[in-house]
Amino acid sequence: MSVESDVDRRTRGFRASFSRLRATFIKEFLQLRRDRITFATMIFIPLMQLLLFGTAINTNPRHLPTAVLIQDDSSFARSFLAAMRATDYFDISTSASSEEDLDHLILSGKVQFGVQIPAHFGRDLIRGDRPAILVIADATDPTATGSAVAALNGLSQTVFSRELTGAAASLAPKKPPYDLRVHLRYNPAIETRLNIVPGLMGTILTLTMLIFTGLSVTREIERGTMESLLAMPIRPVEIMLGKIAPYVVVGGLQMTLILSAARLLFGVPIEGSLPLLIALTLLFIVANLSVGYTFSTIATNQLQAMQMSFFFFLPNMLLSGFMFPFRGMPQWAQNFGEVLPLTHYLRIVRGIMLKGATFVDLQLDVLALALFTLAAMALAVARFRQTLD
Repeated sequence: MSVESDVDRRTRGFRASFSRLRATFIKEFLQLRRDRITFATMIFIPLMQLLLFGTAINTNPRHLPTAVLIQDDSSFARSFLAAMRATDYFDISTSASSEEDLDHLILSGKVQFGVQIPAHFGRDLIRGDRPAILVIADATDPTATGSAVAALNGLSQTVFSRELTGAAASLAPKKPPYDLRVHLRYNPAIETRLNIVPGLMGTILTLTMLIFTGLSVTREIERGTMESLLAMPIRPVEIMLGKIAPYVVVGGLQMTLILSAARLLFGVPIEGSLPLLIALTLLFIVANLSVGYTFSTIATNQLQAMQMSFFFFLPNMLLSGFMFPFRGMPQWAQNFGEVLPLTHYLRIVRGIMLKGATFVDLQLDVLALALFTLAAMALAVARFRQTLD
């Protein structure tokens, strides 16, 4: 009898324990359902990663924008361009009017490659003079240009197989009848650090500025000091600017540290204007601070602010061209990436540091970054006013 009583007590204890466990389980799910931001983060971040890595990330980009300067209208020139198109690596979409125009297209980042076919190319080729074809490659992103250059070098044996027949057939079996000169500009040694280190400044500033300001207002609310701040005779815009200003200084210090390390430790040059780089970096810092401030007005606690910051940071990392070639992504991903501030800042910082680009060369990216900053600041002020109400 006592044995059966012990079994019964253990059974009842197990049932009670299971009941408490089930109650705790249900309570946690109800709590999670109420915290919509955390729940959305748990659902959408894995979906975003799956979507981006599965469809948008491509380390072997094709259909790269290419400009041509054609100074010879022979069938050989047309065949060479047709062979380039056939590789699927080159999208010949722009025609340059001069060598200066071709250089500007490369410098501004509008095209990845520039091809110059010299005058009398066909005549010199028939004579056996081995005329030179100049191909200029923007090598600031080695991953984007490596496969395309390899495909270009592989054209030499077959590109003129249809033209070099009959009396010209003797030119075909030997070495290529033309000289292909590939100039890898801005990073001739294909050093990855020249691409990564300038980009790191943008990613570090994005992450730190988002987190700093994302926690600012929520910290005030959690500590109960926001009421005291609102009781003061100060307007919402002044509160926002007062909170953002110290982090602008912090961002400036981070910028100075990263630029110094890039120059002294990694040997990354600064070919362009340093004052222009500093001014546009401060604009980028303000843009991210405004986004972080907006998050702080939406979140109800610091954890939610942190989650929203990472939710914004992830697509910036993956779709800006920092980790993967921007032009290797599908068009929808490129369109989405054009909205992100890091995309434009990476073009700016790499353009100034590696190419020596000027404001004129970067004006489209500067305009896009300025418009994003104004929109983010307006949204931050509007959200803060709504929070006060």
